[in-house]
Amino acid sequence: MKKWLFVILSSCLMIFGVIAPAQQTEAAYSADATITEAKKHIGTPYKFGGTTPSGFDCSGFIQYAHKKTGYTLPRTAADMYKKGTAVAKADMAPGDLMFFTTYKKGASHVGIYLGNNQFIHASSSKGVTIDKTSNSYWSKRYIGSKTLD
Repeated sequence: MKKWLFVILSSCLMIFGVIAPAQQTEAAYSADATITEAKKHIGTPYKFGGTTPSGFDCSGFIQYAHKKTGYTLPRTAADMYKKGTAVAKADMAPGDLMFFTTYKKGASHVGIYLGNNQFIHASSSKGVTIDKTSNSYWSKRYIGSKTLD
């Protein structure tokens, strides 16, 4: 009896293993999909520590837009800065992440480059907005860009 039970259970496990879907893997990064998602939130208010459409901080906004399109990023700008591959400002493509030093040394603010000298981000004064990369405030604080793999 125990032998038959073992055979039946083993068979079920083997069949389940064969027909069960493979574990879902992270989606490849899609700049277009992420930019489209990010633009849906223009005007969302700034909220320190915010990670939802009721209020975002900069990294919460970037993380949220990427998560909605199937790409996982760390929670903070500093940790996001450790991801991806560095890209020169002159070589940025839409979807690349732009990093700035604001209230503390290192990457403390992040936005998504849109092309045409613009980026989208959650500003502490304007909420989710689009700004020019040449804006004197941001250009002085720019520290680097990353392209996501």
